[in-house]
Amino acid sequence: MASQHIPAGLAAIEKEMARQHADALASFDGAEAVAKKIAASIRSSGRLVLLGMGGSHAVNRIAECVYRRLGIAAVSLPISEQLYSPLDLTGVPTLITSQSGESIEVHRLLDSLPDRKQVFGLTLEGGSALGKAAPCLVGHGGTEHAFAATRSLLISLALHLRVLTELGDNPDAALRALRAPQQPDLGDAVQALCHCQVVVFSGRILRGLAEAGALALMELGRMPAYALEVGQLRHGPLEILGPGMGVVVLRAEETGSSETLLRESVEAGSPTVLFDAGAEETQSAAIHVPFPTSRDIAAAICMLPPLQRLVIEIARGRVADVGTPRRSSKVTRTE
Repeated sequence: MASQHIPAGLAAIEKEMARQHADALASFDGAEAVAKKIAASIRSSGRLVLLGMGGSHAVNRIAECVYRRLGIAAVSLPISEQLYSPLDLTGVPTLITSQSGESIEVHRLLDSLPDRKQVFGLTLEGGSALGKAAPCLVGHGGTEHAFAATRSLLISLALHLRVLTELGDNPDAALRALRAPQQPDLGDAVQALCHCQVVVFSGRILRGLAEAGALALMELGRMPAYALEVGQLRHGPLEILGPGMGVVVLRAEETGSSETLLRESVEAGSPTVLFDAGAEETQSAAIHVPFPTSRDIAAAICMLPPLQRLVIEIARGRVADVGTPRRSSKVTRTE
């Protein structure tokens, strides 16, 4: 990074990011025992409900599509939605994701569950309320101190990867992405997006990664950002496209094409960036950021750190105290 003053909040983020790949690998290696229990429960029922808030919900949304690919009827919901419009979780394997394990929604959810026999957790804090209430996948390295989620997201993906491995999915591509992190040139992408008033992140299989990107840009850049699945973006919201509206498309190796969206976005004058782990060559004039061809969770693990970097660089051009929240807290303790 350029030699200039780094705000304390951003310095904390950089510190977390510097260790995230090593901690994610250690988390994968250390989670086998609990992952086997969770996988056995999922396998016996064929169902799974994933619950989380904020970045934890985004991670669950990334993993949700992989569980479904393996034949699991997986549904990901915000914990707050479960609290106010509850599904019947009786006998359904339920995985609660919370990096702190202490948010108000986690406490309320635990209090509301009459039967925790099929309840599991995913957290960075084994001694938290969540860690004490249920068998937990616990990330290596303890608490994430920076405001915006970075390291916790990659660790959480690695913990999901451990469960998916126990369910029979092949982790090799995802582990390669953790062992040899990609560092693509993001200069053109940052330059194209830094003057936008709004950015929309979009994907098909990587819709959860789009949600993580939009959340981070709102938190760090204090600017409007949206996350819409590709099909949903094309069903009407294309009206927002134009020079002040940036578009970031996240593409894995998948059956649905994003080429029409990319072409229409460029033609509308929107600065358009493609994070691309797909097998097909793009025909669009979008700024192309290539990644090794990979699908779902491997693509997400490969793209997440560069996406974090993209968001940080956009935010640095807009906000003097990047990473220092004005109205939020790391652990939300009131509704």
